[in-house]
Amino acid sequence: MNNLPHGQRPPEAEGHELQRSLSNRHIQLIAIGGAIGTGLFMGSGKTISLAGPSIIFVYMIIGFMLFFVMRAMGELLLSNLKYKSFIDFSADLLGPWAGFFTGWTYWFCWIVTGIADVIAIAAYSQFWFPDIPLWLPALACVGVLLSLNLMTVKLFGEMEFWFAMIKIVAICALVCTGLYMVAAAYQSPAGNVASLANLWNDGGMFPHGAMGFFAGFQIAVFAFVGIELVGTTAAETKNPERNLPRAINSIPLRIIIFYVLALVAIMAVTPWREVVANKSPFVELFVLAGLPAAAGIINFVVLTSAASSANSGVFSTSRMLYGLAVDGDAPGRFGALSSRAVPSNGLIFSCVCLTAGALVIYLVPNMLDAFTLITTVSAILFMFVWSMILLSYLAYRKQRAHLHQASKYKMPGGTLMCWVCLAFFVFILGLLALEADTRLALYAVPVWFAVLGLAYRSLRQKRQENGQLSLDSD
Repeated sequence: MNNLPHGQRPPEAEGHELQRSLSNRHIQLIAIGGAIGTGLFMGSGKTISLAGPSIIFVYMIIGFMLFFVMRAMGELLLSNLKYKSFIDFSADLLGPWAGFFTGWTYWFCWIVTGIADVIAIAAYSQFWFPDIPLWLPALACVGVLLSLNLMTVKLFGEMEFWFAMIKIVAICALVCTGLYMVAAAYQSPAGNVASLANLWNDGGMFPHGAMGFFAGFQIAVFAFVGIELVGTTAAETKNPERNLPRAINSIPLRIIIFYVLALVAIMAVTPWREVVANKSPFVELFVLAGLPAAAGIINFVVLTSAASSANSGVFSTSRMLYGLAVDGDAPGRFGALSSRAVPSNGLIFSCVCLTAGALVIYLVPNMLDAFTLITTVSAILFMFVWSMILLSYLAYRKQRAHLHQASKYKMPGGTLMCWVCLAFFVFILGLLALEADTRLALYAVPVWFAVLGLAYRSLRQKRQENGQLSLDSD
């Protein structure tokens, strides 16, 4: 760790700044890519089996709550354009401890999520290359992402643009195919007729009652991790006053199009009781539509979706390390920028962590248990970061009332909606405690915060000692 006063730039960081290279189209697609998680493609089968048609309301409620988190983040980032990300405003408004905990937790969020994505990419690649050892595509993926991200931030934006475009095209194709099959009253080999009535004619919208409805939240929340990614691009966004609000404001429309309409199309064509929990309903719908290459096409889409998530993780973790180093909360070498204005040391360190994690998970006998634990830990940690954004906003309203009054991008609902969202996250944690596999993650997460607490205490002691030494020398 640095022993510099908090907020003083280390020598390695002098002379360079992050460049505003991301255009509006990059920001829009990065925001869309963040809002469409791999969980929508692979996890929607399980959520439908748990909650039935009410899963539509689950995704809408989660999306609704996270929209307010993003609006709070947008107002804070635009209140001071020197903020590079939510680390900066949390440290400024809540204190240095908040920047330390938020930054390192967000870094760990994406390392954990990235490990899951890298393993998923390796598994998906075996669809075409079944004889390749699992570790080879995992290492190749990390190597490719590292080399591409080391070039320029604009190249990251281009990669995310096309990754997100693939996801958008796949979901739009699914929605259009489903609507066509409903309009044509398509009858499946099993005798099921495609109709919107399939949403409510088998037990209603809540066939498993309240508990089934609540069970859907446990998995669905993971589909939204990364929605805040647009906040880590603030320091590298052209014209942030225009582009950030555009990206955040379009979140509700994305939720409706990419989550709600996709789920409606799936359950209208395939009655919800016949949706298989451990298969992608996207593949099943295209197979019913008579597309023989459906499995290969959707496998490619899911692979690129996982690659998009891993790419986002590599980008965001390096920017978090850069911000932490600038604030004196991480080793100074992470505050160094390459000649292309890329935090290369942070990129390399994060990719090494991803590789080590991928190899560890490869050795775990029960991959499903490991994946469930990883995704639940990730969701809990992301909820902590989202909560820190909301707590920062509450502090901002008390401490910087004049900035709120002058803001052209005020959060709707203000402090009331902050408390509503915080209560919602507490509710989600309560639901996670109900199931044995997700409860284990609740036990594991406090260990991370205990480690962070010890690290922060040690850092403060070093700063105090250095401060005292400086006074003595004077």
